[in-house]
Amino acid sequence: MAQTILLFRINRDKYAVVQNVCRTLGIRIIDVARKDYSQKLGTLAQIQGFTREAKKYDGPEFPAEMLIFSEMNSDQVDVFLAEYKKSGVEPIALKAVITGNNIFWTAERTQKELLREHLFMSNIYKSNM
Repeated sequence: MAQTILLFRINRDKYAVVQNVCRTLGIRIIDVARKDYSQKLGTLAQIQGFTREAKKYDGPEFPAEMLIFSEMNSDQVDVFLAEYKKSGVEPIALKAVITGNNIFWTAERTQKELLREHLFMSNIYKSNM
């Protein structure tokens, strides 16, 4: 399977940077439509054995940008992030790698978990300053 990054609600400037970095590194991009937020990560990443479910997401737009890495090891993720950082564009706060545990999560559940974790870690960091 090809290295893939799922993109959720990424602004135009960041999208252009991600697109350029992915083109350079040979990573496939899947821009996930809002209607597909109820699909499992395995389905969205087009991983064999996952099929699209009939339900469509009708909830609110995600409050934060999110990207999910699929079929990428930690070294490959680090290379992508280093190249992205060189652009000087603001980072994307919510990031995850598809694992054996979260592959069955919906995009909506993943976003909620990442947002909760991000807010928790931000508060810890701020309180330790």
